[in-house]
Amino acid sequence: MHDIKWIRQNPEQFDQALARRGMEPQSAHLLALDTARRARQTELQELLAKRNQFAKQVGAAKAKGEDVSALMEESRRLNDTIASEERELGAHGELEQLLLSLPNIPAADVPQGKSEQDNVVVREWGKKPEFSFEPKEHFDLGEARGLMDFEEGAWLSGARFVVLKGALAHMERALASFFLDKHTHDAGYTEVSPPYLVRDHVLRGTGQLPKFADDLFHTEHNYWLIPTAEVPLTNLVADRTLNEEALPLRYTAWTPCFRAEAGAAGKDTRGMIRQHQFSKVELVSVTTPENAHAEHERMTAAAEAVLQKLGLHYRVVLLCTGDMGFAAEKTYDIEVWLPGQNAYREISSCSNCGAFQARRMKAKFRRKDTKETEFVHTLNGSGLPIGRTMVAILENYQEKDGTVIIPEALRPYMGIVSL
Repeated sequence: MHDIKWIRQNPEQFDQALARRGMEPQSAHLLALDTARRARQTELQELLAKRNQFAKQVGAAKAKGEDVSALMEESRRLNDTIASEERELGAHGELEQLLLSLPNIPAADVPQGKSEQDNVVVREWGKKPEFSFEPKEHFDLGEARGLMDFEEGAWLSGARFVVLKGALAHMERALASFFLDKHTHDAGYTEVSPPYLVRDHVLRGTGQLPKFADDLFHTEHNYWLIPTAEVPLTNLVADRTLNEEALPLRYTAWTPCFRAEAGAAGKDTRGMIRQHQFSKVELVSVTTPENAHAEHERMTAAAEAVLQKLGLHYRVVLLCTGDMGFAAEKTYDIEVWLPGQNAYREISSCSNCGAFQARRMKAKFRRKDTKETEFVHTLNGSGLPIGRTMVAILENYQEKDGTVIIPEALRPYMGIVSL
């Protein structure tokens, strides 16, 4: 969410930043709503002052034994007017709704562009594997060995679901344990087990609501299924003022994730790349503004470290303005090589959200020396999604006979060397 005070002082800069996202200017409309809102606030303050005067007059008249019926009637009319003004100033007014609908503005070093074609490759790690045969895609490998069943998933739940069995079900659990161990022991993240069902305000705090309601699953009991553990983890600091000395906070969690994939019709209809339900290990950091850039690099390195341990070739890409997520001001995508598809595919996205989410959540910290309060900066990243990592292992470690070698780092968690 954006700071309306900053927009008042920097309307042209705000519009220029949104233009980098391909958006029309918004400051004029926002400031018109802001002016009307502040005028109504002034009116309300005057009405409240008038009501206090009436209360004193009624009290004085009663003390003298005078008739107060006319005063009471006027007071009732005044209360009705005040109630109407307060409703107009409610939390879901037009100004706030518009501010909630606007994306974060890009950082200065984010490249300009319209789509993923304009993203910039920052670095690569490892080499593409070489095969003496035509490599297969993960679903052909998994189905041939009876370890991956999309028909059963569809019978149980519909399209974009899968049933994993045997060694692949074991691999899902093993990967989660491996990732969590790396992030907690090596990178200093605190493991958390959060709820998978959350209320509206939690999704509003991280930016999924109101804009992306169609991409989420909602229950009849007014809960939402989390699309990622970023949502509950980031909200652990909502409505709090932290001490500067407590920062940074670093959280990690392994959870199921649920996404309606409303805008993904026709994309990745086969296989495990894009599912309604999948599991993921998430990374979340909360820090000060001056340390957010370094924390972003550190988080990306933590996600890279597990890929390196698994021996999977990847590249790190800096997303352009037209390809970034709604809440991000800067994002690195990590794209792993999939030989079965002969393509790089996203396996992690690490984003610095600045104060965008913190302002929505009212998450602040108190400076050690000055005792002044500021909004924290929040970051999130995949560290990593279990399903896509399984896809990468199957395709990169496949043998000609259809067996798959288990990466050495994963063998202590599985007790086997191949499947």
